[in-house]
Amino acid sequence: MTMKKDAHISDQDLLRAADGELFSSEASRIHSHLETCWTCRTRRMELDKTIADFVRAQRGSTENELPAIEGPRALLRARMKQIQSAEHPTLWQSMRQVMFHPRSPVYAGIIFGAVLLVIFVMHFSMQQVRAESIPDASLTPGATRTISRNEICSVAPTEDFYPIPATLAYRVFGKYRIHNPSPRSYEVDYLISPALGGADDIRNLWPQPYASGEWNAHVKDALENYLHDQVCAGKLDLQTAQRDIAVNWIAAYQKYFRTDRPLPVHVAFSIDPPWEE
Repeated sequence: MTMKKDAHISDQDLLRAADGELFSSEASRIHSHLETCWTCRTRRMELDKTIADFVRAQRGSTENELPAIEGPRALLRARMKQIQSAEHPTLWQSMRQVMFHPRSPVYAGIIFGAVLLVIFVMHFSMQQVRAESIPDASLTPGATRTISRNEICSVAPTEDFYPIPATLAYRVFGKYRIHNPSPRSYEVDYLISPALGGADDIRNLWPQPYASGEWNAHVKDALENYLHDQVCAGKLDLQTAQRDIAVNWIAAYQKYFRTDRPLPVHVAFSIDPPWEE
């Protein structure tokens, strides 16, 4: 663990925490720190955004499958045998024989680097669903409208539904480079929900996976409902609720429900319907 008292969390520990690789005591310590440290929460959001950018870049490639490590290893062994069978090896052949010998530190470094590259790419590929669940902060920073707590609490979240016009929905999809979106696959969602004072503004909208993936629209609806209840009960400041859900709604869910994964009761929770043409 690379976090000391009153110190910030390292990027490595933020990634380990996001992937659930920490012991419960370490995870609890990091979550407690994130509750009070804006700097670390912002860095975590930036890491999530970096992952999202990487995944979008990977989608532009026509080859999504990574080659197995056995292929490059077999090729190296074949080249090594060719060098060893040569009667009069050249200087370059001799150098290659040394470099690619199984006991050579250089050979070990090459294999180790290849394995690290595979792990690195696989790690970010596995973040695809998680990254899609978090909007691009540069495209969807969130926006609020002027509204009082009494006005917000006079309407239940399930009654405060603001349908998105089709023209605006297609603008949102276009902004995220999603062409021909499948009906019921997304919810054109408010980052800050209207029930929490979110504005009907394109800066507050993004195409969120409706039911696919772990962190989907159902889970976010459950968080929105909880925050609305806490604000109206006087247990949470409205501005705090708006800020937490805008910066990173997944981190907010983990903070308020004290869990690394969505609760089973929230899997089918729903307030807003999916997008349909």
